[in-house]
Order: sequence, then C-alpha cells, then structure tokens
Amino acid sequence: MNIEYWQEHDHELGDFTLQSGVVLRSARLHYHQFGALNAPKNNLVLLPTYYGGTGASNRPWVDDPTSPLGGGDYCVIIPCLFGAGESSSPSNTPPPQAGPDFPLTSIADNVTAQQALLAARFGGATPRLVMGWSMGGLQALQWAQAYPAAADSVLAVCATAKCYPHNRVFLEGVAAALTADPAFAEGRYHVPPARGLSAFATVYAGWAYSQAFFRDELYRTLGFASIEDLLQYWVEDHLSQDANDLLLQLRTWQSANLLPAAGEKARSHGPGILMPSSTDLYFTAEDATRDAASLGMECRVIESRFGHVAGGPGRLPEETRCIFAAASELLAATARA
Repeated sequence: MNIEYWQEHDHELGDFTLQSGVVLRSARLHYHQFGALNAPKNNLVLLPTYYGGTGASNRPWVDDPTSPLGGGDYCVIIPCLFGAGESSSPSNTPPPQAGPDFPLTSIADNVTAQQALLAARFGGATPRLVMGWSMGGLQALQWAQAYPAAADSVLAVCATAKCYPHNRVFLEGVAAALTADPAFAEGRYHVPPARGLSAFATVYAGWAYSQAFFRDELYRTLGFASIEDLLQYWVEDHLSQDANDLLLQLRTWQSANLLPAAGEKARSHGPGILMPSSTDLYFTAEDATRDAASLGMECRVIESRFGHVAGGPGRLPEETRCIFAAASELLAATARA
C-alpha cells in the first residue's frame, strides 16, 4: 500500500473565468499527488475524480498492488472536481457565490483548471495518460478533444462523450427527489435536507447497478446481506454530502458534450480507449461504442453484471484487471525518452 506517500495540495487559480463567461472568485483546485515528476517530465498521469468522489476515492487505482501506476515510476495527480467539496464548491465558497449562487461549471472548466495546475506546478508537463471513471472519464475525453496535443493518451471508463437524453432524464429524477424535500429551501437550507438526500441516494442506487446485480443477489459479494443493507449504505454515504454540491456536479454532468460539431471531424489525438460496462444503465455500451467511432478511439467493453459500478476504483478485482490492462497498454504505447 502506498497510502503514506500521498500528499494533498491546493492550487489557487485566482479569479477564474468559466466557459459561461462568469468569473468564479478566488477559485481553488485541490489535488492529491503520489510520486514526483522526473527530469524529462514524461511520467505524469492524471486521474480526474468522479461524481460525488473525493481525491482519496481514486487512490485505489494507484495503491492496488497490481496497478501499473504504483511503485513510484509515475507522478500521479488526482485533480478534484469543482463542486465535489474539495476544490471550489457551493459548500466551501463564501458569499456572494455560496450555496445555490455558485456558478455552473463545465467539464471544460475543470480541464482548463487542470491545465493551469500543470503549467504552474509541473512545468507544463504533458500527461502520459489521463484516466477516469464516470465523470472522470468525461474529463479524460475533454483532454483528448479540446487539447489533443496536451495528453499522450486517454482512458475513459464507464463514460460516453455526452450526456444522452436517457442519462439526462435519470439525473433529473434524482435531482427531483432531492429538491422535493421542503428543507432544501431552493438550496438555502440551514440544516441538511436529510429526507431529500436519503431519497436521492435510494433512487440513484437503482441506477448504479444492473438488473442482474439485484436479481442474482450480487450485492452479497460486496458484503451486503440484503438489498435493504445496500440501500442503507447509500443513504448513509449521501447524508454526509452537501446537497448543493451534488446538484452542481449533476448540472456539470448534464452539460457534457465532447463530440465534434456536425460536419466536423474528430481532432487528431494520441491513442484513446473507451471502456463501458456491458450493463451500464446510463453511460451505455451502445452509446460508448458509437462515440468511440466518432472520436477515432477504440471501444473495449467490460463484460460485467455490476452495471456502472463495474469501473469504480477499488471495487471489483476482475473488472479492475481489465482496466489496468488497458492502462498498461496505453502507457507502453506512449513511452518516450
């Protein structure tokens, strides 16, 4: 385990102009770091975080003894998503941009902030690999499409290049469950809207896994004796999160569209792989396969009955082996002196 070698830092972005034109005051990007940048600056790996995840949530992709990223060969940076509670978020930003007044941030805004971090603290190093699950995968694809010369390779796990209509409706459903709690008070709550957070978690849990996961009682392999135990875990986890943070990240997710405009070709980029789960209910394998063709990337489906959770860092050994194999291939393909 490499946990004792992790460091956490904040990079101050100052007054940061968002894609919308709104200025996020005194913006801050929080990140976790393992290892050091080498002299040729060719060992940098980015692992952007996912929806509701902390920087520590991505550490299993490095700490796993079978990971190609452990052992000190790479400088691994985990940049934390705007709105997730560690970087600038509704929950930690002072007025006049606190809570529901926090501006919408896009996937592009997150990647622009990450580029600023690399320019300021890592000598403008080009990431050897940008790898992420779920919303982390959206950020990886943003690197490839918006800044193709600035990333050697990308691996997007359980992600598509845009938020498709069915995905958007799923997100509206969980948002409605959260905001229906009178205690939410249009985001101006003084105590957490516990009923709304519990409803959000319960609805979301039905989407995170596949039908087979519940039918075949696969939750038992994760240590849960019953569906009720699983749902209680989800509720307890979401009661620890901030409602406005969850909604801000959700709107970022919904705004994602990383596909070339109609009539345009995908930008030339290094090797890239989309790795959907065969049973993902919202970042579907069908959509990912089509997107990979549009982006000029490979699509490599993870055969799994665990739905979207199949790609989660540190969750499932067999699925993780598939992800690590793809990461190893991309690192080997982009080796440079």
